Amino acid sequence: MRRLLPILLLAALPAWAQKNDLQPLPAVPPPPPGMEAFDEALEPQVTIVKRESETREEYRIKGKLYMVKVTPSVGPAYYLIDRQGDGNFIEADINHPAVKPPMWVILNW
Repeated sequence: MRRLLPILLLAALPAWAQKNDLQPLPAVPPPPPGMEAFDEALEPQVTIVKRESETREEYRIKGKLYMVKVTPSVGPAYYLIDRQGDGNFIEADINHPAVKPPMWVILNW
């Protein structure tokens, strides 16, 4: 216990040595030109359609549908995404990584 007290005092020494001459932070600079206003066209518009068997959340940017989240009344939710922008939606598993390492058996002894 005798050795612990000097160690604790040495650890607290920097806090005691600080001066109380705190100064306010400088003002935040204005945003760069062209970024003054937030572009609301880039904010996705979400439309929720509720039915007896499912709830669909349709995500659009500039009026173009790019993703649909389908939450069935029974089972987990899934996503349909238009990756190419051509209107063909494929199911995407957003919760799990897309890269799956190969699980081959090299040697089976």
